[in-house]
Amino acid sequence: MRRNLPRIFDEYLVASARAGDAAAFARLAENWQKRLLAHAYRLTGDTELARDVVQDGWADIVRGLPGLKEPSVFPAWAYRIITRRAADAIGRIQRKRRTEAAYAAEPETQDKSAHKMEIGADSDTLRQAIEALPPKQRAAIALYYLEEFSITEISVALSVPAGTVKTRLMHARKKLRATLEGENNAQ
Repeated sequence: MRRNLPRIFDEYLVASARAGDAAAFARLAENWQKRLLAHAYRLTGDTELARDVVQDGWADIVRGLPGLKEPSVFPAWAYRIITRRAADAIGRIQRKRRTEAAYAAEPETQDKSAHKMEIGADSDTLRQAIEALPPKQRAAIALYYLEEFSITEISVALSVPAGTVKTRLMHARKKLRATLEGENNAQ
């Protein structure tokens, strides 16, 4: 493969920047900024997001440049960093949209079955029944009824999907109901 003069010059700039030459790094950034920005835009489709991606990517490039062993791989390495940053940014946006959609879909009324159970049961018995739950179910019940979090908020707080929160709440309620009804029948 025949290497062209601009590629050789970029390799020189990479080697100089790795050695601590700030002017070489500035020239390298100047040479690659537009290309990396175009790549980020192709991936994100948004000019502002592409600028943010490239800015974050340059921070990664600055941190990783001393460890780059071969200056000739700089282009592919820089593009990979921008690609990874763009994927992260897109993922954050998608998670935010899903969370916002879940908040919008959240029902206004909450299930008050635990409140009904609390009225019918001694609070010490209820507390003991809650403490007997597995930790994940106990956390979901506490956040839902004691902190009055929505399903979506619990999902975010526990870093699990909303469906998992609903499942944990369902199983916890069944266990609490069985425990509390067993206590009431024993009396």
